Amino acid sequence: MSATALSTATFQSTIEKGVTLVDFWAPWCGPCKIQLPIVHELADELEGQATIATVNVDEQSDLASQYAVRSIPTLLLFKDGELVDQMVGVNSKDVLKGKISKLAGN
Repeated sequence: MSATALSTATFQSTIEKGVTLVDFWAPWCGPCKIQLPIVHELADELEGQATIATVNVDEQSDLASQYAVRSIPTLLLFKDGELVDQMVGVNSKDVLKGKISKLAGN
């Protein structure tokens, strides 16, 4: 399994239950190319514990605007639809896993 690509149509229903990590990225962004494989690894490792998703800011600029994403990669962490953390730049798998586990109560 890999991270779920989100659109404005699927975003709200995806984040409303449980813990969700959303990676805002773009194909032309160098640091995003480092972050994206980490996000996909997390999707595999945390299947059933958290939802891991991506938003291509070129295709979904409305979502990027809605969450004031100015630099990418930006990772947003939601718990039951509420934004609880925002990280800008590349984050290690251990850092992300730790934040997700804490929120998920694992």
